[in-house]
Amino acid sequence: MPQPLAPSAQVTAAEISRIAGVTRATVSNWRRRHDDFPAPSGGTDSSPLYDLESVRAWLASRGHSSAATPSEELRTTLRLHAQSGGSMSDLLLLVLAAAGRSPEELTAAAQLPDPDLVTRAQRDVATAADAVPGADAVRFKADDAAVLRALYACVRDEGGQAALGVLAERELEDSAASGAYLTPAPLADLLARLIPGSPSRVLDPACGGGTLLAAAARRGARELYGQDNLPVQALRSAVSLMLTAPEAEVTVRAADSLRADAFPDLLADAVLCNPPYGVRDWGHDELAYDPRWAYGVPARAESELAWVQHALAHLTPGGHAALLLPPATAGRASGRRVRAELVRSGALRAVIALPVGASVPLHIGLQVWVLQRPEPGGPERKSVLFVDTAADAATGTTTAAGTAANARTRGGSRSASLDWEGITAHALDAWRAFTENPDTFDGEPGVAYAVGVVDLLDDVVDLTPARLVRASRAEVDPAELSAEVDAARRGLVGAAKSLARTAGREGWSAAGASAREWRTATASDLARGGALTLLRTLPEGARGRADGGGSDGSGKRPDGAAVLTGSDIARGTGPTGDPAKLRGDSAPVIAVGDVLVRAVASGDGPMARVAGEEDAGALLGPHVHLFRPDPKRLDAWFLAGFLGAEENIAGASTGSTILTVSPGRLRVPLLPLEEQRRYGEAFRHVHELRTEARRATRLAEETAGLLAGGLTGGQLLPAREAAGGGAARVR
Repeated sequence: MPQPLAPSAQVTAAEISRIAGVTRATVSNWRRRHDDFPAPSGGTDSSPLYDLESVRAWLASRGHSSAATPSEELRTTLRLHAQSGGSMSDLLLLVLAAAGRSPEELTAAAQLPDPDLVTRAQRDVATAADAVPGADAVRFKADDAAVLRALYACVRDEGGQAALGVLAERELEDSAASGAYLTPAPLADLLARLIPGSPSRVLDPACGGGTLLAAAARRGARELYGQDNLPVQALRSAVSLMLTAPEAEVTVRAADSLRADAFPDLLADAVLCNPPYGVRDWGHDELAYDPRWAYGVPARAESELAWVQHALAHLTPGGHAALLLPPATAGRASGRRVRAELVRSGALRAVIALPVGASVPLHIGLQVWVLQRPEPGGPERKSVLFVDTAADAATGTTTAAGTAANARTRGGSRSASLDWEGITAHALDAWRAFTENPDTFDGEPGVAYAVGVVDLLDDVVDLTPARLVRASRAEVDPAELSAEVDAARRGLVGAAKSLARTAGREGWSAAGASAREWRTATASDLARGGALTLLRTLPEGARGRADGGGSDGSGKRPDGAAVLTGSDIARGTGPTGDPAKLRGDSAPVIAVGDVLVRAVASGDGPMARVAGEEDAGALLGPHVHLFRPDPKRLDAWFLAGFLGAEENIAGASTGSTILTVSPGRLRVPLLPLEEQRRYGEAFRHVHELRTEARRATRLAEETAGLLAGGLTGGQLLPAREAAGGGAARVR
């Protein structure tokens, strides 16, 4: 009896819109107006799924060629590859091999007939296998030809890291039960920068995708050692590090670091680690007499303290470690004795509290522990630094429920909306000042405070930064705080009045019995027609031609120019990026009237804005798209309003873990210039309303925080009438 054909991959309406290069509304219209549009093959009534091959056949019958980017095409073919039993890990070595080929070689490989393509891929992967010790043998089959072709094309057009990212998305989806997740790049950079000096040999015993080791490589590390319990993660980490740090010596092993340490004799200059949290089956019983437990045997519920001691055991005397840990590690009763010994010995140097949403799990504020292995005869450590960066969360409030929703729908992209510049500055400034002279460190009330070892060694040894840092507010001068509160209150009153004036503007009217419809064109079409120019900053290591150079035509960056980042657009601030982080001279210079669109569709805040005087002369960050309209054909505010629209962004975004905006696929209505200007004026007003609301919200939070802190800290007294019948006078 013949076996039934296996179904092809299933896609959502949003994915169909990306494949066809249209909006989701267009896909909805196709479903309603065309009887032969493929019927749903799965999903639910509210979220139907469609057979991919049926959709492709339907699009081809109507002359719709695929508008998917190479990475999106790879993502789609991976669905079929996975359903046929293929493994994502089999393709990781091919990414490494392909990244070493020229664009011409990759083009030739992608054009080979299926049998020759499989043979070529097999030969290429064999050349890379020797570079990754412990990698399993890979054998491609005839059924793999489609995904191999898409992989070669993706590496050619978008680079090896882009292809690796697509493979990682799929592998992480398949291994979701394992708890695997990515450490956000800004957080990885922070941990790496907390290590003093320039460590050459760095270890990450729970390396995942290699993000922390890559950050160490950017800081100059030349020997990178990693270990991960998941073989596919270890392989991916090795490939990623070889792509990003080809000059470094990379050694990655797959095994449980606590039970089967792959580097028992390694003493590293630094250890960076984001270990798994809340693991009870970490080897407590079998490792009870392990020599690594120099500060006490961790309790069964304290796997995090086992990782802390594992890190210290792998450091040279005087070497530093930075670990990302859950807040419970700082105060759980079961870990009190180990915490006390870490403090008493001087091994714990700092605890830095991060805002909620900094990394998975997104609903709690994680902490960074900075440790140093004591040196025999070294200096006595009399205090521990505590820093609370929770106030550096993004402007605007997000409830716990909202944060959880973001985690589900955006794969943890809440981290992108945080003020990482502020978080990093507060943490590093306090840490550097503390390490220069711990005994005279003054700290910053409510942000950073050095607590004596004797004061920490009480019955609970609670190392929670918020508790210890807030206690330092008692040193604030009452008169200074009162003056600060008065100034904040006056600012809040002014902001509230300005917001009321802006919100009171009228002039809106209904479009009629039904919503207005118009013809649209993609940004790519408008660029080809000369109506606008699309510019971007090439990421480090990108190949191929740039979309554009500097706006002044010189291609040289202005001296002292700041960098405008996606976070600046989301927060509504001026340029805050560091130009030292840009590579080469490919960054365009922003001019007044440019339309700036965030390249990552995640986090809160607006997606687009028009560059003003405060932005002019700044350099374009690598995660921002710049649209330079011809003012005789396009109104800048009209363009920004439609480019940043939620549905437009959704239709032009790709990815599942991180939604990346494809700028050329954003659509713009085709309207006369005079009508564009009317829409542009309306969008300008919306921008002003959002700005005033953000300013009023920020000032309200600051004023309330100062008042509450002053009252509880003893610097402020409540009004006398508040104790009497004040409440009765409220009407």
